[in-house]
Amino acid sequence: MAPRVLIDTCVLYPTVMREIVLAVARTGLFEPIWSARILEEWARAAVKLGRDGEAQARSEIALLKAAWPKSERAAAPQVAQRLWLPDGDDIHVLAVAVDSSADMIMTLNAKDFPRATLAEEGLERVDPDGYLMDLWMEDFAAVEQAAQGVLETACRLSGRDWEMRPLLKKAKLPRLAKALG
Repeated sequence: MAPRVLIDTCVLYPTVMREIVLAVARTGLFEPIWSARILEEWARAAVKLGRDGEAQARSEIALLKAAWPKSERAAAPQVAQRLWLPDGDDIHVLAVAVDSSADMIMTLNAKDFPRATLAEEGLERVDPDGYLMDLWMEDFAAVEQAAQGVLETACRLSGRDWEMRPLLKKAKLPRLAKALG
């Protein structure tokens, strides 16, 4: 059975990172999980992109929900009450992961998700670049094919002739960029 991975807002919000992560999930190497609150945080963060940022994010979130109807998990307030993290605003992420029997939390926010605290709940913390590299070593063809599809889409949508390595480095996936570039 594929690992269940709760994806934090900081991984969903950057477009290319999200697209690579979800393209790899589509291969069946892992099952993505998120909550309505995580998606809402993404929409609110997109306001920083300007006037249309939030509207674009909400459109992308609607497409995400349609493509992954079983990935959204309900909030787990009864679980959250017993949990602790350095940043109390992140407890909802841990609670959803615990309540949905996730295997890991994918985040860039290492300091607010201490490995020891997660281990007490049977969870592991992974960063997108490291986890995607692990998956690449497990099934390089699937990860390469997923990344190639994202590269083609990025070139088409941006009108730029991106190459794999610069695109992945810009997406904060330097190890994967080196492997695929």
